[in-house]
Amino acid sequence: MQAQTHPDIEHIVVDGASTDGTLALIRAHQTGSMRLISEPDHGIYDAMNKGVAAATGEVVCFLNADDLYADADVLARVAAQMVQEHLDALFGDVVFFHVSNPQQSIRRYSSRRFRPARIAWGWMPAHPALFLRREVYERTGPFRTDYRIAGDFEFIVRAFGRNTLRYHHLSEVLVRMRTGGISTGGWRNTILLNREVLRACRENGIKTNMLKILSKYPAKLLEYFHT
Repeated sequence: MQAQTHPDIEHIVVDGASTDGTLALIRAHQTGSMRLISEPDHGIYDAMNKGVAAATGEVVCFLNADDLYADADVLARVAAQMVQEHLDALFGDVVFFHVSNPQQSIRRYSSRRFRPARIAWGWMPAHPALFLRREVYERTGPFRTDYRIAGDFEFIVRAFGRNTLRYHHLSEVLVRMRTGGISTGGWRNTILLNREVLRACRENGIKTNMLKILSKYPAKLLEYFHT
C-alpha cells in the first residue's frame, strides 16, 4: 500500500487482536496515513465492516494480508477512471500465485464475465479488485457476519442486484493473491461456498438452483490456462 503513487490514500489496518507478532510488524511500518484497529472480531466480514465504518474516503477497497497490488499505479488509475466516467463501481482481474514461486501466476480470475444478470449463476467480480464508492456501502448495508465464505457474494447480490450502479470492468490485473485463502482452501470450502451462494440468492429474491450455480465451473477451469 505504501508503494502506491496515488497521493490521497487512507490506509486502515484491521487486526483481530493478533498475538503472533503481526502487531509489531504493522507498527514498524506504520505511517501517519495509517490507522490501526486491533481488537477481537467475529470473522473476516466483521473485520471488513469495521474497516468500512472507519473509512472516510470516497472510494473503499479491501486488500487482504497476503494480497498485493499488481503495480504502484493501480490506485491512481482506478481513481482517475472512476472520476472520469462518474462510476459507482470499478473492478478488474486478479491472478493467484503460490508462495513457493511468487513470480509464477497459476490462475487469472477474470471479472469480465460479471453482469448483474449473471448473479443467479454465481458470478461476481473478483472482490479484492473491486472498488466501490463509500455511499454504495452506506446504501447497501454491512457485510453479513452469519456467512462464513460467501459474505462478499451476498453483499454483491444486494449492491448490484437491482442493476442501478454505474460500473466498469478494467481489463487488467489489479491484484495478485496468494493461494490458500478461505475461498480457495479445498473441496470442503468449495461445497460450503456454493451452498452459501445459493442461500444468498434465495434470501435476496433471486431465482436460481445448484445446477445453475455449478454451471460456471467449466469456464472457471479455463482461468488456469489464461495466466
